[in-house]
Amino acid sequence: MRLLIVEDDAEAAAYLVKAFREAGHVADHAPDGLEGYAMAQGGGYDVLVVDRMLPRMDGLSVIRSLREQGETVPALILSALAQVDDRVKGLRAGGDDYLPKPYAFSELLARVEVLSRRRSAPTSEPTSYRVGDLLLDRLAHRVTRAGEEIVLQPREFRLLEYLMKHAGQVVTRTMLLENVWDYHFDPQTNVIDVHVSRLRSKVDKGFEHPMIHTIRGAGYMVRDTAR
Repeated sequence: MRLLIVEDDAEAAAYLVKAFREAGHVADHAPDGLEGYAMAQGGGYDVLVVDRMLPRMDGLSVIRSLREQGETVPALILSALAQVDDRVKGLRAGGDDYLPKPYAFSELLARVEVLSRRRSAPTSEPTSYRVGDLLLDRLAHRVTRAGEEIVLQPREFRLLEYLMKHAGQVVTRTMLLENVWDYHFDPQTNVIDVHVSRLRSKVDKGFEHPMIHTIRGAGYMVRDTAR
């Protein structure tokens, strides 16, 4: 893990750099807010540890400016200001965590490691899928095509969701059985064909361009053929 410590207290900064390095991490130091802001931009850091009261540019301004520039690196704020309002201001400025001084290094290290894991965690699935004029909203459990709502049964919704998640790719019967039905048996069963046929009648009926395609000898695919 690569860290940037933005701290104007030379003794405190030296302690943190040494402690993080002893814990097996790479730690750089910026002695003021302006330098910290410059180093954080495109610096490839996993986590920033930012003191709130800094010369030239305060810690909250550093984080706020980075967020305005689209920089998403997690930032933990260190501060002697420990009231609830102070912590709220820090989080609203774009901080991901807020640790009041004095603090135990073991807690700081644990919090930084959590922030680093969050950053490296796989991106969560999107809340909706769109292929051409077909839209599936996972949160609202709603499907529309060209603005018209399509009413699907739960299994049909799961089937379309999986196909749209893999839009433009061939989805085999075995993949559908394992991921939509949770079955592990002969993929030659016609349960897939029956449900796809029903789904196609709802999704493609009345539209010039079909969305659900049978790939002979392979499986199925959702793709927009209108383009």
